[in-house]
Formats: sequence, C-alpha cells, structure tokens
Amino acid sequence: MFEAIGRFSVRWRWLVIVFWIAAVPVLTMTLPSINSVSKNNNSDFLPKSSPTTRAANLETAFQSKNTATYATIVAVRPGGQLTPADNAAIDQATASLKKLSAVTAIKDQGASADGQARQIEVGIGSEGFGPGSVNVIKDIRAKLGNLPAGLQMHVTGQLATSVDSENANNKGKDNTMIFTVIFIIVLLLFVFRAALAPLVTLIPAGLALAISQPIIAESTKIGVQVSFITQILLIVLVLGAGTDYGLFLVFRVREQLRAGDDPKEAVIKALAKVGESITFSAATVVAALLSLALASFGIYKGLGPALALSLIIMLLIALTFLPALLAVLGRAVFWPSSTKPTKLKLGYWGIVADKVIKRPITMLIVGLLIFGVLMLGLIGYKTTGFDSSGAPSKTDSAQGQQVIAAHFPAANNNPQIVIFKFNQPVWDNPQQLATIQTKLQESGAFKAVSGPLSVNGFKLTPEQLQALYKSGAASPILQAESQFISSDGKTVQFYAISNAGASGSVAAVAATPSNRAVIEKIASSVGATDNSIYSSDAAGYDIEHISTSDLKKIVPVVLIIIGILLAFLLRSLVAPWYLIATVGLSYLATLGFAMIVFVHIGGADGLNFILPFMLFIFSMALGQDYNILVMSRIREESHHYKSMNEAVTKAIGITGTTVTSAGLVLAGTFGVLGLVGGNAQIEQIGYSIAFGILLDTFFVRTLLVPSIVVLLGRWNWWPSKLYHDYK
Repeated sequence: MFEAIGRFSVRWRWLVIVFWIAAVPVLTMTLPSINSVSKNNNSDFLPKSSPTTRAANLETAFQSKNTATYATIVAVRPGGQLTPADNAAIDQATASLKKLSAVTAIKDQGASADGQARQIEVGIGSEGFGPGSVNVIKDIRAKLGNLPAGLQMHVTGQLATSVDSENANNKGKDNTMIFTVIFIIVLLLFVFRAALAPLVTLIPAGLALAISQPIIAESTKIGVQVSFITQILLIVLVLGAGTDYGLFLVFRVREQLRAGDDPKEAVIKALAKVGESITFSAATVVAALLSLALASFGIYKGLGPALALSLIIMLLIALTFLPALLAVLGRAVFWPSSTKPTKLKLGYWGIVADKVIKRPITMLIVGLLIFGVLMLGLIGYKTTGFDSSGAPSKTDSAQGQQVIAAHFPAANNNPQIVIFKFNQPVWDNPQQLATIQTKLQESGAFKAVSGPLSVNGFKLTPEQLQALYKSGAASPILQAESQFISSDGKTVQFYAISNAGASGSVAAVAATPSNRAVIEKIASSVGATDNSIYSSDAAGYDIEHISTSDLKKIVPVVLIIIGILLAFLLRSLVAPWYLIATVGLSYLATLGFAMIVFVHIGGADGLNFILPFMLFIFSMALGQDYNILVMSRIREESHHYKSMNEAVTKAIGITGTTVTSAGLVLAGTFGVLGLVGGNAQIEQIGYSIAFGILLDTFFVRTLLVPSIVVLLGRWNWWPSKLYHDYK
C-alpha cells in the first residue's frame, strides 16, 4: 500500500504540492480562526453536574438582562479622598459607556470606607465572549480618559483579567512558535549538514499547522472545545511530531540513495519501508488522544479530538506532500553532503548497541535502579488546581486588583463567594443575614467576611438595611447592596476568605469540601432552599477531582489501544507488553523528576493538575513512536540475520541517529514551550515532557529495549511466522 502511495505522490508530485499549498489560503479565508473560538476560563470546561457549574447558575440571579459577563471599573485617588470633581468625572466617564453596544448595564457599587476609591460594575452582553472581548475591554478603557489630575481609573474583573492574560498568552504562543522553528532548523542543520534538508523536513509540519488550525476552529461547531493549552500544544505537537515523521522518511531516502537508487525510486522505496512506521506512530498518538473523548473535563474532551485531527492532517501530508517534495528536489535536498553509493556504516549507535547487548541483564538492573531513584521523587506526591495567579503583573487589570485589595475589605479581593437562595425576599426577614454572617465568622472556616450588612467597609444593622429598602431612596450604600442581594431579594451572597490559606494555594483548594459542608449546615439552619460556593478555589477542587477521575478512567483504555496497535504492527503478542511497561516506568520516573524539580526543590505547592494527565498521554503515545521505528527495523533485519544480536546491532546502528535526532527535536520543542510558554502551568508541562522524551530517547529506546529484545530472542515475534523461522 505504501509503495503505491509513494508512486502516486512521485508521479503526480506537482499536483500534490499545489493541492496542499492552495489549501492554506482557501481554508484560512473560509473557516474561522482558532483564536475566535478559544475559551480561556478553565471552569467553563466543567460538566453541568459539577458543584461549580451549579454555583455559576445561582450567580445568574445577580446578572442583568442580556448580560453575559462583567467587568469592574475601580477609580482611586492615591493618598487622598475622592473629590466632588472626581465623582463627577467618574459619573461622566461611566455614563459614556452606555454608548457602547456591548454594555448592557452599569451598577455603582459605592465608595470605599476610606473615601479614596469607588467601584462600578459594567454588564457586558454576548459580545464579551470570544474574539470580541478584546475589543470590548479596549473600548471601555478608551472611554475612561480626560480625568482630573491625580485620579486613576482601571478596568479589572474576570473579563479584563482574561483579556490581559490572553494578550500575554498570545505573546508566549508567538514566542513558542518562533523559537521552536529556530531550534528545529539549527538542530537539523547540524544533523544533516545540508542546506535544504532541514527546511524540507520542517515545511510539511508547518503546512499541517496552518491547515489544521481553521479546521479545528470549524470543528467547534460540532462540540470540540478549544483552550489556550490546546493552541500552544498544537504548535508544539505538530511541529515536533511532524518533524519527527519527516526525519523518519528523509533519513530513509538518504539511506536508499547511498544504496544506489535514483532519487525518485529512493523516495518510493523509502516510503514503502517506513510508511507503515510513520502511520502506526501517528495512529498510536491519535488513538490515545481520541480516548480523551471519554473524559468529563472539557479541556481534555476538546484537547484530544483537536490534536488528533491535526495529527491526521500531518500524517496525510507526510505520506503525500513530503514524498512529492523530495521527488522534485532529488539529491539537492542533501547538498553539500554526499549521497553517492557507499557501504552502510553502523556508526556510534551500532557500537553502543553491540556493547549493551553483550550485558543485557546488567543493563536491565541499572535501568531499574535509575527508574527507582527518580520515582523516589513521588514521595509526598500532590497536585494543585489550575493557575489562578490573577492578572499578569503591570497590566491595567492587575493594577485594578491592587486598588481593590488596598481600599476595600479583604474579602472583596478574589473571595470565596458564598451563595444562599430563599423562597422569600431576605429584606422581609433581614435577621437571617445577621445570622448567616455570624455563623460564617464563627465557623472557623472563613475570615474577613463581607456581605449585605458590611458593604465596602460600612456596617449596617438588619433594621437599617430593611429601612433602606423600604424607603426606596437612592443612596450609595443601597447601590452597593446590589452586589450582595439579587433584584428579587431571594438570592444573597457573601464574600469570604478561607482560613485554610491564600486563594490558589493547595490548602485553600483542599478545604473546599469542608467549606461546602459548613455552608450546607448554615443554609439548613436559616431555611435556605439552595446554597453553593463560587470561587477559583472551589473550581480548582472540582477540576482536580474530575481530572484525577478522568486519568483513572482513560489510562487502561490508552494502554489497551496502544497494545493492540503494537501487536498488529509487530505481529507479536509478546513485544507489546514490555514496550508498554518500559514507557510506563519512564512515565513514573518522569513524574518523580517533576516532583523533585518543581516541588521538592522549586518549592511549588504541587504539580499542576493537568501535568500527570498530559504527561501520561504524551509519554505513552509519543514514546511509542521510537519504539515503533526501532522495533520495525529490528524485525526487518531479523529476516536477514539469524542472530538476534546481529539484527539488533544493525537496526540500532541504522536507526540510532534517526531516533536521537527525532528525540532531540521533540524534546527541544517541549523545552522551548517550557522556556517561553508564558506561565508556570505551561512551564511544568514543557520541561517535564521534554525530560520524559529524552529519557525515552537516550535510555529506554537505545539501551533497555535492545537488552530485552536480545534476552527474549525469537520469543519477541511469537506467534508470527518469524518466531517459527528463527531457530
């Protein structure tokens, strides 16, 4: 089959090349961009049954009609109280926001107790989601100019923070792409010692990236979800894995040229030999990624199909476009290095393999010891929720958060929002509010509680609150009450800081179940019909819990799928077991390494919740790429050598450079991701997966696997015909 694909691609090379290149502008102009469909709030990916989603539904009682999200404007006069002129300027600036079509409501939440700051909540319609959010926040900030000297106004809140974070993320994403391309080209120049070979190897991956992005964006219409993590992993995976597939073919073409074939026939024979390896390499990754569709967490559920789709496109390009390009350029691809017919040399890796397989048991013992030492890092293993560090430093939204922290009650700054729902309006029986606030403060679970009776630092009695509502008179305090009591009076919320630890800490996230139990008990005592906690910590707990559950559910599925694919490729029921086992040990060792570097030495609260999941998927799937290439070549050579030692030495000697180069490319792309990805979450993912790939490349694939193969001998191929032929 692969020989037929090769002949087709070579014969119709110009048509194939034009088809794939033309697909880029056509798809880019007709389909949406991937940025336009990306979600950046991890809690948006939780299932509808999660407590956080239920809390978000209770929060809708505080939303105005046609309002989809909110931004917070905070005005401050550092070092002094707001003047009448300041307040007039604030009123004028916020009134001008009504001219913006995206603004659906404006709520004045009053001044701080020290008189130096004032908050205004701005309701925003559906335009505030997707690509429109950037323009909405930009337009709001543009309306806040022409202020009296010394008066400052900042736009903050979840939407503004999301926009500022997205801008920072886009910078990290752009840097990742630029530095990844530079790294790959420099490395391949060193590997090939040729001018065109690096570009020829990389161009198909770049083409796949350009084509896959609009197709993935279009797939969101059928339920695929896209996040920032999806976008940045897409870059790394397609450029890294795509370049690896290119290396498999380009190295084999050079081998065929040096064996005496003419350029076009060399391409056809090379694809006939490694086409199966490339296809099964891609298939293992695609299968592992598609298994993520079984996940409950939306990031995983969307990440799997999106990345799988990109690899399917990459595979098609690798099997058609790359052979066509190699056929057009011929020997020029490898200039100025020689492609003249020459006797095949085993090189450095052949010498290493020859020494290793003479002491296979020793190598296995050494390997297990190395794995064991690294796995000691798993002692004290713990994970944390998603990165909730807030707005990027020095941005407008970060400055707004600082103003809120300095001039408003501590509970107003990134709080646990405690929500209660009643059958009757709370102002009919305001004593309920005093009871709730007292119980929250006395529970031991919370501190710095703010609510309807403690607005922006102002204290009210239940009677005073009731009188305010009955009078109907407009007042700053009554305006500020809208953040705590819904318009129908039946839903009330309090801001509180967990006693367990700072928001975003492991302790604060872990305290979520006990905090929910406290709220449930208080709700029962005051006759509330529903209750919940809405916060980044609560969302982090739900995400971590669901993520761990997903990992336990998907691990056996991935192992079974990869085992079946390996058995089919190698025609063996023995080899898949140890190939999966070695990658599994590598995964645990890499996880231990991550704990050592980021937690035991780096001082992090724990590994990011997404790391164990992503590391497993990429270690098991990408790690098998090199297994497939090496084992396929060992099987090929076993047909020519009746000594397993000779077959292994020859196969490792020939594929060693390919595996090493491919491993360095893939590890380097993830290393670049860790270096310039933009946040601590991406840093952990990038560096950890890079280490795992290097461990596979230089230790598992070239040392451990050959040792096991030699020890098992012909049993590697049981029950295939090769097992019976190998005496």
